[in-house]
Amino acid sequence: MIQEISGKPAEVLANNQDGVQVLQAWLGDKRARHQVLQLLLAIQEHGSINRAAKSVGMSYKAAWERVEALNNLSVQDLVSRKTGGSGGGGTELTAEGLRFLERAGHLQRELGSFLSFLCAEPEQALHTIKILRRLQMKISARNIWLGTVAKIETGAVNTVVTVNLRGGDTVTSVITENSVQRLGLQVGSDVMAVVKASSVMLGLDIDPHKISARNILPGTVKRIETGAVNDVVTLDLAGGNTLSSVITSSSVKRLGLEPGMRIVAVIKASEVMLATD
Repeated sequence: MIQEISGKPAEVLANNQDGVQVLQAWLGDKRARHQVLQLLLAIQEHGSINRAAKSVGMSYKAAWERVEALNNLSVQDLVSRKTGGSGGGGTELTAEGLRFLERAGHLQRELGSFLSFLCAEPEQALHTIKILRRLQMKISARNIWLGTVAKIETGAVNTVVTVNLRGGDTVTSVITENSVQRLGLQVGSDVMAVVKASSVMLGLDIDPHKISARNILPGTVKRIETGAVNDVVTLDLAGGNTLSSVITSSSVKRLGLEPGMRIVAVIKASEVMLATD
């Protein structure tokens, strides 16, 4: 049912009584609203991620991770930080975030007569549903980015797929030709690149021509979460996405990592998994 929604929406939902129930799971109803939408509404109301998190019963850390996931899985950022002013800064919805919230709210209000709405505005409705479905995906990997297939190079055994992320960053994945066919990948297809944080190496002054890894992503250290043995280092990439790496605490100290520092993330193409809606 979930994959069929991207085909002929009106026919699929008309012939499948579970369609409305699936939409309720994504959008929520008046008694149990979708947590993502609750968080966005709270950010819009409070202008502060800390107050927004408290109002929806989330921790500050969980709220920021949710916001970063929202931005990584959207074509444009839905939430941004604001600096300066009398309040010393805060968090706000972007213009795209406001439009998304308006569309999602519209879907909630029209859920009872959704078939009519879907027939009248199929592209807008499906666009919003796709985003919500991505946000509902539960996966252990910390790094999930929305992108577009830019190139597919078929080899004797494996296929190299190049994915353009927003903002100009690119990642390369090596997967089997069978996987390419199974996922229905072609140039221009929307795809999600998935990388485990433990598969991301960090380095200083990396020369792309002197290392075998295909993915060299420069960024700036955003924050460091220390642990007993390993630390989680989050980077802001040049294109606007965030990237998380799990490395040993001793490596963080040896590299002298601290917020604001320029660093390079290194990812082998074989460690980049691809997923489709």
